[in-house]
Amino acid sequence: MRLAPRLGAALSGLALALGGVVAAAPAVHATPQSCFYYVLEQHPEADPEAVEQACLLGAKGTKESHRACYTELRRAYVPAKIAFDGCRRAGLK
Repeated sequence: MRLAPRLGAALSGLALALGGVVAAAPAVHATPQSCFYYVLEQHPEADPEAVEQACLLGAKGTKESHRACYTELRRAYVPAKIAFDGCRRAGLK
């Protein structure tokens, strides 16, 4: 009889753990949206429209698209490290 509550608790814990993995799965893949939020979180003074446009440029994930994204963010006065990391997030798949 003591086994039933333990088994129920273990299965509940497993279900919650698997649910957490499923909920976290979209965060593993970076997108222009994650670029956008990362840049604005790190540099709140940035122009949201310029950041959105730059992150969309970086979405292909190629060297050229990363360079275009980075250039646009730098034109919007986003610090180099934040611009580089944000553009990298935009292109990861």
